[in-house]
Amino acid sequence: MPDPVRLPYSQLDQLPDRDPEETAEWRESLDAVTKAAGPHRAAYLMRRALEHTAHTEGTDLPSLVETDYVNTIPTSAEPAFPGDEAMEARITAWNRWNAAAMVTRGSKLGLGGHIATFASAAWLYETGFQHFFRGKEGDGSGDQLYIQGHASPGIYARAFLEGRLTEEQLDHFRQEAGGEGLPSYPHPRRLPWLWEFPTVSMGLGPLSAIYQARFNRYLEHRGIKDTGNSHVWAFLGDGEMDEPESTAALALAGREGLDNLTFVINCNLQRLDGPVRPNFKIVQELEAQFRAAGWNVVKALWGQAWDEIFALDTDGALIQRLRETPDAQFQTYATRDAAYLREHFFGTSDTLKAIGARLSDAKLLELFQTSRAGHEPRKVYAAYRTAVEHKGAPTVILAQTVKGYTLGTGFESRNANHQMKKLTMAEFRTMRDLLELPIPDSALEGDLVPYWRPAEDSPEMQYLRTRRAALDGPAPARKVVAKPLPIPADKAFDALKKGSGSQEIATTMAFVRLVKDLMRDKETGKRWVPIVPDEARTFGMESLFPTAGLYSPKGATYDPVDRDQLLWYKEAKNGQILNEGITEAGSLADFTAAATSYATHGEPMIPFYIFYSMFGWQRTADQFWALADQLGRGFVIGATAGRTTMTGEGLQHADGHSHLIASTNPAALSYDPAFAYEVAVIVKEGLRRMYGPDAEDVFYYLTVYNETKVQPAMPEGVEEGILKGLYRFKEATSIEGAEVPRLQLLASGTAIHWALEAQALLAADWGVAADVWSAPSWTELRRDALECDAARLEGEDRIPYVTRALAGAPGPVVAVSDWMRAVPDQIAPWVEQDWTSIGTDGFGLSDTREAARRYFGVDPQSVVVQALAALARRGDVKPESVKEARERYGL
Repeated sequence: MPDPVRLPYSQLDQLPDRDPEETAEWRESLDAVTKAAGPHRAAYLMRRALEHTAHTEGTDLPSLVETDYVNTIPTSAEPAFPGDEAMEARITAWNRWNAAAMVTRGSKLGLGGHIATFASAAWLYETGFQHFFRGKEGDGSGDQLYIQGHASPGIYARAFLEGRLTEEQLDHFRQEAGGEGLPSYPHPRRLPWLWEFPTVSMGLGPLSAIYQARFNRYLEHRGIKDTGNSHVWAFLGDGEMDEPESTAALALAGREGLDNLTFVINCNLQRLDGPVRPNFKIVQELEAQFRAAGWNVVKALWGQAWDEIFALDTDGALIQRLRETPDAQFQTYATRDAAYLREHFFGTSDTLKAIGARLSDAKLLELFQTSRAGHEPRKVYAAYRTAVEHKGAPTVILAQTVKGYTLGTGFESRNANHQMKKLTMAEFRTMRDLLELPIPDSALEGDLVPYWRPAEDSPEMQYLRTRRAALDGPAPARKVVAKPLPIPADKAFDALKKGSGSQEIATTMAFVRLVKDLMRDKETGKRWVPIVPDEARTFGMESLFPTAGLYSPKGATYDPVDRDQLLWYKEAKNGQILNEGITEAGSLADFTAAATSYATHGEPMIPFYIFYSMFGWQRTADQFWALADQLGRGFVIGATAGRTTMTGEGLQHADGHSHLIASTNPAALSYDPAFAYEVAVIVKEGLRRMYGPDAEDVFYYLTVYNETKVQPAMPEGVEEGILKGLYRFKEATSIEGAEVPRLQLLASGTAIHWALEAQALLAADWGVAADVWSAPSWTELRRDALECDAARLEGEDRIPYVTRALAGAPGPVVAVSDWMRAVPDQIAPWVEQDWTSIGTDGFGLSDTREAARRYFGVDPQSVVVQALAALARRGDVKPESVKEARERYGL
């Protein structure tokens, strides 16, 4: 007879049960408890049993992914608080005041700012600043702090209290045009001595923090720097966790046991416009998500006032009520009176009514309006201490707070508080009284709320300085102490400059060969960080596997299937290559950590991130912008570039526009080299500019191709033209005749070969003399021209390089590339000759290279027709020649 209690089937049915009678007795016991004491008691006993087995040697049970809606750490288990709580409360109060004052003063100019976020999270930051966050005056690395973007006013307020900012600087919050203002959010490029990590593009902070913690381990495992004392802290909003990037790398952190990482998620239950999970519970959802990914989860939800209430919950009714109440309802509870709370929260069962009857109105309001763990330093300290002492897994702290806390009833838990940018003077008086600040009424009589701080010799300031001195100085702080790197010897570069002889190689392979040689350099070879999203073999990088190794914190715990082959898949704890799997976002986060190591750790690294060019900028342009903000340096390589070189791959693999996206990033120096020697010149210059004595905060984007060609030797005297973006590669073939039509063909990347073939066809078939120019960088030509335009407005006589280079060149100019026409069109305004561009506008398609190029009208014959059309418009050739050419070439 089937057991009516059991499900139709169980996963355990496929395993032998050596004692079915014992199993039945356990089930019967559980049924009896449920019947006699209720389901909560049965669940409680099961939880206790699971906890016991988890600490019993030899047992192997998966943990629960969700626990009750209570604190992880009981009050009785909290460690002793090591600081002066009253003193820290006064310091926190000053920071709350000055943050609100700064934003309110700025609002008079219509600049706005965010008040409610820091008001909610003040103790989450202050407890860290007083007891955990290490500065850079020790080993130079300190902790890495990813500050929640909207909380920046609170960080500025603390820097003001510490004497790192002045009142005048606070009054220039969001006023950067004059050069002295404070950026609205954490922007290292705008305030490079304070901010280390840009975070306000939501979702990028958590992703970057995970890969930063991972890169810290990478540096340590490779013997470059001991980062054991560095801890990564990421402060996030619960609404921010909706962004896919926020949770994209949780499994990586859990899988690699990054116990040097702590997420602090401020669960005030509010997004920008309203509740995060109106009908659900975001804390429970996040707990399950993080636990499933292998994280240690610490819930810090309720303040100490709740302890005596939980002690009254003898049958689990209160726990059940907390579990079933959706977040939007909790937000409502935080704004209602005691009568509402008695009716709507405690009025749902006899047990809860009895509990509610024992509570005063004041106690009810304290429970639901103020008593949150995130507002109590002892609770926050206990959570942080647990996080930094936990080993073997990263920790997430889910800290519950009230958004807009201490700003008054007009702010607290209001849906609109994210958009509220100022307090009235009456609200400041209320805030002053609540925080018990010694600000006289006379200071609040005008229209401008004052900043306020204790005297320099006050106990608060002495305490503040003592605590930060014990933690190795101020934080956050950005400090660049890295020494320049020597430029590698010319030998590696000369190999490419000599050309490939009769051998055909692609520029992708040329780049890989160059880097392979550079990685052997005794001075800088170990500093190269190859990063690839699981396409290393596509790019010909498998030769690096056995020599450089692929980084894995566990090394190789298996016998590689290709161990007996020459280019075997070698994983090692000290491996140099970061093979990230199929994740461009993760790879770029890795690149960012490596590209900024010169500042974060004082250790300059030379990352190169190589990817399908279509899947780089298009997918992760936001991260590239953050990379620029973070002042990253390194080489980004868009491989298999162009819209027509990816034979057979089709629409979503064909990149004809990444250079256009890259051109929008001011820190990206974009190049589309045609030949191997151009790659060598650009990389050498990049090393000088990014790692030399006068290092610049830029990064390089190079597109390389998978089309094999004979690589010519470098002509004399072309280095300047390569770096500036244009030089004459091959002059026109000599043609007899007094009035030979003349033409200039400009091309970049693999299109140089179409231009060269078109040059021969024009001479042989049409008697046209065409010079062929290589244009390694349309974008750099444009930037130079824009700078010259700006200089002329200031009275300087500067002519753009592209204008000077083409000065006197006879005939019209025809530009061709494997990119959409807007890429070469960037330079059109500064070309004095008649301008025509042809390119690969539209969606890509799957076919042979020849067919695709004919389709887009960029193959050599199409270039000839466009050239004749440009000449015909000037009257240099007969108009009929255009039609004749189309017919001759079958276009």
